[in-house]
Formats: sequence, structure tokens, C-alpha cells
Amino acid sequence: MTFGTGSYTYKVVEDWAKLPEGWQWGWMPAVACDSQDRVYVYSRSEHPLMIFDRDGNFLTTWGDDVLKSAHGIYIDGDDNVYCVDHADHCVHKFNSQGELVMTLGTPGQPAAKDGDPFNKPTDAAVASTGELFVSDGYGNARVHKYSPEGELLLSWGERGDGPGQFNLSHGVRVDKFDRVWVCDRENHRIQIFDLEGHFLEERTGLLKPNTIYFDPGEEVVYVAELAHQVSIYTLDGELITQWGGAQSSEKPGEFLAGPHGIWVDSHGDLYVSEVQTDGHFQKFLRQR
Repeated sequence: MTFGTGSYTYKVVEDWAKLPEGWQWGWMPAVACDSQDRVYVYSRSEHPLMIFDRDGNFLTTWGDDVLKSAHGIYIDGDDNVYCVDHADHCVHKFNSQGELVMTLGTPGQPAAKDGDPFNKPTDAAVASTGELFVSDGYGNARVHKYSPEGELLLSWGERGDGPGQFNLSHGVRVDKFDRVWVCDRENHRIQIFDLEGHFLEERTGLLKPNTIYFDPGEEVVYVAELAHQVSIYTLDGELITQWGGAQSSEKPGEFLAGPHGIWVDSHGDLYVSEVQTDGHFQKFLRQR
């Protein structure tokens, strides 16, 4: 069975990931690929950051003694890996060798003041400037901007449904034009800002967008929507294709609980992870 349309058509690869014997998945909030097309699966399990090759063969784990509660993940152009640990109120940065090189936030301690970082943060992304953006959406309704060295430069957002307000700032990504896209999940929209937090526009009509992915080689955006749907749009907002039927399904290629993480490797293959159920993760092989 195929999914999508035109040049964005995919076949699902069933039982892709091969876990070591005796290991188990938990919820899988996020997935990402590095420059070698290694696949990082960030899950709520005893081994929260598992790494696989393109064929689903297990390679290694990172941060077993650091990571507590998986949420968002981001890999930058130098293969640094940013893991957002939402219940531990931290963002951890690992270098390409798996060494912990920076932690933002105090493990186990939410911000003492409303609006300050962090109170159950959700996602992170890096702009071309090297600046880091963190969505801080469960306990706060904020986005924070940091220097590459980890200095807080700017915060914006408050609760609401107007421009620059968030019900839940759940995901953050930066496109090729250095526009900051924020998934305002419970308002069913994505808001777009400049690097200084100025509101530019919004994209509405989405089904609880959790996170997005920009393919650096193509001007498209992939959207993981919690209400059982994956959509692909042009950067200008034109719908290219979507599937999932907006309803729960156990059929391969459809979504049982809710797409939460999404990434594309250098071959154009798509990876989607889900929450609200254990062990639901799918690879979609792009048909060329």
C-alpha cells in the first residue's frame, strides 16, 4: 500500500527497527536523523535515545544516565543533538560523539517565575546564526532564544489565541529563511515569527500540529498532527498531500495514537513516531 501523491508517494516499511533482545519501547515523542542517516529515536523507556542505521539495525544508545522524560529532539548541521527533557525541565546538548557538552535549565527544577525558562519545555531548533530556540509550552506559553553559548537573549509569548499568543507552544523549527515556526498545538495552528520574535503570519486549519520538519533540499514542510495525520505543504502553505484519515487506525502506514515526531533522511525517506501508545514508530520509503 502506498501513501501520499505524486513525487511525495511512500511505502511503509513494516517492523523496521530491530531492538536488542529483551528491550522494549515506550512512548516515542521524537525522531531525528544525522548527516550519516543514522536514526535517533527518542523514547520514554529505559534507553531513551536509541540510534539505528537506515536499515533499522541497532547501533548504540546515548544519555541513559542523563535523559529522564523524552519530548523534542533536534540535530544541527554539525551533528550536535539537542534533547528536550520536558519533565526534568532541561535541554541537553550532545556532540556528534555522544558527549554531553551543555545543559540549559536545572534538572528537576521548574522555573520559579512564570514565563522564565523552563517549565516543561517541548522542543528546540537552531537557526543559521547558531542561535537556539526552545519552545516552553506545558508549564509556560513561551519561546526562548539563546546564544550558541547558552545565554538567554529573548523570550516571547503568553497564553491566548491571538497573534504571538499560545495555548501550547509545542514545537519549534527554523526554516531556510530564518523564520521561526511554532506549533501552537491546541489552537490548531502554526505561527511564524522572525528571529526577534515578531509575528509574521499563521497557518490554520491543522489537526493539533505537534512538530514539523523542513527538508533542506526542497521547499516543503512536513507536519506531524496529533489527530492521526501527516501532511506535507509547500513553504507558502499549499497542501501537497496528507494521509492518516484523521482517525485512529492499526493499519500499517496509518496512525494508531497520534504522530508526534517527524524527520526525513537524505534519501527522502520519512520517519514518524507516535505517543499515547508504546512502540508505534514507522518508516516510509519514498518512491522515486
